[in-house]
Amino acid sequence: MRLLSGMSGKLLTALLIAALSSACSSGRNAGSSDIASISRGPDEFAILPNKPLQLPGSYAELPPPGGANRGSANPSEDAIVALGGDPAAVSRGIPNDDAGLVAHAARYGTQEGIRRQLAAEDVEFRRKNDGRLLERWFNANLYFQIYGVQSLDQFAEHERFRSLGVRTPDAPPRTGEDT
Repeated sequence: MRLLSGMSGKLLTALLIAALSSACSSGRNAGSSDIASISRGPDEFAILPNKPLQLPGSYAELPPPGGANRGSANPSEDAIVALGGDPAAVSRGIPNDDAGLVAHAARYGTQEGIRRQLAAEDVEFRRKNDGRLLERWFNANLYFQIYGVQSLDQFAEHERFRSLGVRTPDAPPRTGEDT
């Protein structure tokens, strides 16, 4: 049997390597930036307690499954304290200094369930923009190509604000990647 040589042999080898690598790769997230763990097991870092573990006086004192955690009963307040804030701010609501900002941001109303809707639209967008065959085979990161049309040109916006007379901080100069 004669071995393939020349261009046809190289093409066959490339296709064989591509097929093997795609067969060995795991599932992916519709062309998004694949930064999530591929493990299906528990995330060990997600279960670290923020406070020392304490044995309750009786097991009847334990919260029901899915309820509050004794190790971090107030995660919002704990995060505020960790960042140097006032934990009582959680119960006070929006500070008076920020009420105008919140009212202006919500001046056209708010939409119930917007996060779920945007997540569903994003999954559909990524499904439609999943890349070409070889990009999928080699599990290429397509994040910047897919979302590039939706990105803001920071330099153009900087110049636009300056032309309107808005005081802006100096921006770093453009690099070869920015043009």
